[in-house]
Amino acid sequence: MAVATPSRPEVAGRVRTAAFSLVAVALFLLMFAASAPSPLYVVYQRMWGFTPATLTAVFAVYVLGLLVMLVSAGALSDYVGRKPVLVSAIVAEAGSMLLFVLAEDVGWLYAARILQGLATGAATGAISAALIDLERRPGTGALVNSATPTAGLAVGALGVGLLVQFAPAPTKLVYILLLVAFLGTAIALLFTPEPVTRRPGALRSLRPQLGVPPGKLRAFLTVLPSLVVPWTLGGLYLSLGRSLVVDILGIDNPVAGGLVVFLLTGTGAAASVLVRNWQPQAAMTVGASALAVGVAAVLVALAVAFAPLFFAATVLGGFGFGATFLGAFRTATALAPPGGRAALVATIYTACYLSFSLPSLAAGLAATHVGLPVTATWYGLMVITLAILAIVARRLRPKVR
Repeated sequence: MAVATPSRPEVAGRVRTAAFSLVAVALFLLMFAASAPSPLYVVYQRMWGFTPATLTAVFAVYVLGLLVMLVSAGALSDYVGRKPVLVSAIVAEAGSMLLFVLAEDVGWLYAARILQGLATGAATGAISAALIDLERRPGTGALVNSATPTAGLAVGALGVGLLVQFAPAPTKLVYILLLVAFLGTAIALLFTPEPVTRRPGALRSLRPQLGVPPGKLRAFLTVLPSLVVPWTLGGLYLSLGRSLVVDILGIDNPVAGGLVVFLLTGTGAAASVLVRNWQPQAAMTVGASALAVGVAAVLVALAVAFAPLFFAATVLGGFGFGATFLGAFRTATALAPPGGRAALVATIYTACYLSFSLPSLAAGLAATHVGLPVTATWYGLMVITLAILAIVARRLRPKVR
């Protein structure tokens, strides 16, 4: 009796699906690693004694390194291929994990976070473009690009918070595990297919540049507020979320510090899945509205020091985070042809990470001088204003999809 063998298209389809999944895993690990230090900052502060301003500076140098690579190498994979960029970036990320393992003072934290930012920035454009290149159903790449980063941030923050509370050597163990995971991922990526054809111009692509396809700038600016407002809120939680829980709500527990980030980003990941079949405009409008209401409730909770309201409002804000960013990411990436996706994705994430880092750095400095409650209030009002602007911008050009 003859045994049926898979046809070449079936095999190619399975290989493509496996490659897509592996790239999604790489993105998850990168975001897990990005949030891993957040619950540990309180441990580092107790060990080495540094101020909230130093804490946010350590956070900000990561984003600075990331932005440098996004702007200079964000489009590189359009020319040399996705695999070379991804493998190199993942190996560099593993190197940053080693620096965390070896860290003996705050200087090591700066070095580790800078290298981590450079590696993540190099990988971001290539990963996001590869997910769209390798998707077998339209929209899957955008969904994974939206849901996976928030899921990684969520699991990283809560998982490390649990390690701090219950595991030995919390400042070492998580980075050792991530080091092994990144090296394994880099090796596996070597055996995946290359989704794009190499072409000349790689050296020219390294010149600092941002790329929006010709004739699409106005449409991009329309969706820009919806891209940046979720990450502006995320920056507050990842840099000062732990301080809000401890200093204002009075909950001195490492798990609670990770939980608040988990609630925001985990709900964001779940929201991306829940609204995946919505029209992008509806996702952005509903999401920005939920985000604004959630942040307003957070401010009330902080004013009266009522923890249950704070956590519930964080969940609502997290839903707005995920829905808004999914709709915005789908709309923005649809503006570029396949050969120019990495450059546009680099532009998208440059905007997102600037909104993620600069306000949070300013908040860290402000908290040192005017206090955390005042800083949180003004930061929250800024996020609410951006959310309203996102809704207005979408209403002004309802035909942009």
